[in-house]
Amino acid sequence: MNLDKCIGCHTCSVTCKQTWTNRAGMEYVWFNNVETRPGQGYPRTYEDQERWKGGWTRKSNGRLALRSGSRLKNLATIFASPTLPGIDDYYEPWTYDYRTLTDAPLQEHTPVARPKSLISGRDMAIRWSANWDDNLAGAPELANDDPVLRKVSDKVKLEFEQSFMFYLPRICEHCLNPSCAAACPAGAIYKRNEDGIVLVDQDRCRGWRKCVTACPYKKIYFNHRTGKAEKCTFCYPRIEVGMPTVCAETCVGRLRYLGLVFYDMDAVLPAASVEDEHELLDAQRHLILDPEDPEVIRSAEKEGIPHDWIEAARRSPVHSLINEYRVALPLHPEYRTMPMVWYIPPLSPVVDAVSETGEDAENRNNLFAASESLRIPVEYLAELFTAGDTGPVNDSLQRLAAMRSYMRDINLGRETDEEIPRSVGMDGESIHRMYRLLALAKYEDRYVIPPAHAEQAHSLEAFAAGCSLDTEGGPGMGGPGAGGSSRGGPVTGGKVSLPTPRVRRPEDGE
Repeated sequence: MNLDKCIGCHTCSVTCKQTWTNRAGMEYVWFNNVETRPGQGYPRTYEDQERWKGGWTRKSNGRLALRSGSRLKNLATIFASPTLPGIDDYYEPWTYDYRTLTDAPLQEHTPVARPKSLISGRDMAIRWSANWDDNLAGAPELANDDPVLRKVSDKVKLEFEQSFMFYLPRICEHCLNPSCAAACPAGAIYKRNEDGIVLVDQDRCRGWRKCVTACPYKKIYFNHRTGKAEKCTFCYPRIEVGMPTVCAETCVGRLRYLGLVFYDMDAVLPAASVEDEHELLDAQRHLILDPEDPEVIRSAEKEGIPHDWIEAARRSPVHSLINEYRVALPLHPEYRTMPMVWYIPPLSPVVDAVSETGEDAENRNNLFAASESLRIPVEYLAELFTAGDTGPVNDSLQRLAAMRSYMRDINLGRETDEEIPRSVGMDGESIHRMYRLLALAKYEDRYVIPPAHAEQAHSLEAFAAGCSLDTEGGPGMGGPGAGGSSRGGPVTGGKVSLPTPRVRRPEDGE
């Protein structure tokens, strides 16, 4: 996700909502949401792992352990987990009583459509939502509770009113080392071998919600109508036929890239277990194999990976942005889950800051100096993407600044300065390729998704049997949810309302 392009329109969130969670019991759920940063996020302060106990922690012997506790502790608290977000941490979903407007009789005063809770059906006062921090609304009063902001220096906090904001779209990270799967007592969460998508088997799920606690990104939700956990499916029915996810397909800013990468499964645990948190980024980059390496190609062929998948890996924009251009960074690598949604940090605040001084914002000397001196962009972004290490963030911003300066000379017909790409360890050709990918990429360049093969159909069908599409009229079908009630009406008390069987009486006849 290229954060320089996100305009915070929430189109991705709305289309995902309409496709996957527009059902009773899921009113509060957003598989895709867009947060304003700095801000508390959704659910509130989800990044505070001292409170929520998500992700992994490294023990003194070098082994990883769930932050939520040992297997014995999880079993002991299986019926009452003490570290679950409440509905107030997410937000109590509501609708408006529009019937009052449409059915009200003629009267002196204009009728008002009051907010009604979608959980209880009663009148409510709206005090929080999935993006209450939108455009830093209420800052600094609200933003001071941002767990990431609390980690940066006191000087940055005191001068926060001089800061900037940016948008952070979030979905499930589909981690290589998912803590949610490790914490599930029923073994209902699994990572598909064929494409790495993490799914919840709805048949095996028992609703113990240990996965909610263990996920440090809090991207698993509890459906209080069905008693099951649900999460982003990465739109796997679309991926299987070579189509991008709904959020990517509908993204107005064209900031999302999807691609296939090869990685060494045996190296995941050692990479996640490195002692220094600042080394986690490089450890994860080394996990992703070079698809141009003949040895990697031979190994892929030996494993039975189809030729068109190998070609797709060679054309993958994700691999290019992570390992070739090295501008993409993972979200909170210190959680040690090896997240697979990567972000290109925003350069625009740097450019805006230079422009406000009256200087040439596209001049590389101005841009390079600004990206190093701005306090919030580097330190705050480093807490988000590199466990506080400002080096990789600066490197990414410098490369983006170099691309902007170098390409301006080309677009204006001026002689290029080859010292610009050399100063960031690149050459003119690679700068030009990165520019085409980030600024001009067409649909087929942004989404390189090989479709599933017919010979994989049996395994795909077997894996999909217990997933969220399992119920008639289920997610995205527009009909009744798995609990049997239609969407749109109030849900009473969080109880599961199953259809009442009709009892045949003698007077009914045949």
